[in-house]
This record gives sequence, C-alpha cells and structure tokens, in this order.
Amino acid sequence: MKRDAFQAIADPTRRAILMSLKEKEQNVNAIAEQFDMTRQAVSLHVKYLEECGVISVYQTGRQRICKLDVKELNTVNEWMEPFKELLEGQFRKMDKVLAKLKKK
Repeated sequence: MKRDAFQAIADPTRRAILMSLKEKEQNVNAIAEQFDMTRQAVSLHVKYLEECGVISVYQTGRQRICKLDVKELNTVNEWMEPFKELLEGQFRKMDKVLAKLKKK
C-alpha cells in the first residue's frame, strides 16, 4: 500500500518526530529519548514516516540516521493553499480584536 504525506501527519507522535527532525538529523535513539514510549514504538513511527516518503533513513556505522525530506510534504502545502486566504482572514480579524482590547 502506498502511503502519503497526509497519513504521515495524521498522528501527533509522527508530527512531533517531523518537527524534531526539522531542527537537525537524528538517530532513532535520540528521537526515542524525546518520547514517553519504547524505542520499538518510535522505530515503527519512523518506519511509517519513511514509507510515507517524508523522511529518509540512512546507515552510519551502527546508527540509523533520520533526515527530513520536505519534497513529499509539499503535497500537503499545495493542498492547503486554497485555505490559506481563509485562515489569514481569520487571523486579521483576530488581530483587530486584540488591538481593540489593548486600547481598553
């Protein structure tokens, strides 16, 4: 079964892994230390993310290093494009309300 970027971001743990890889490449043990779950559970998430094509994993010695691959994540960005104007409008309205509250 072909997995995609939308499946990758559907789970909060996988989103958190992606966010941590945004900062730097990490080995699976370093990623696992950030979560309150077993290394095996984190490895399954890593495998899933790799199958979705949003990360790549390469071997360096005995370590498996995970690297973010944003190319596939661009599909999510492209899908979100029509909604950005709507969201930006909502943020502008919220900015106006906050500005009014600050004046009071």
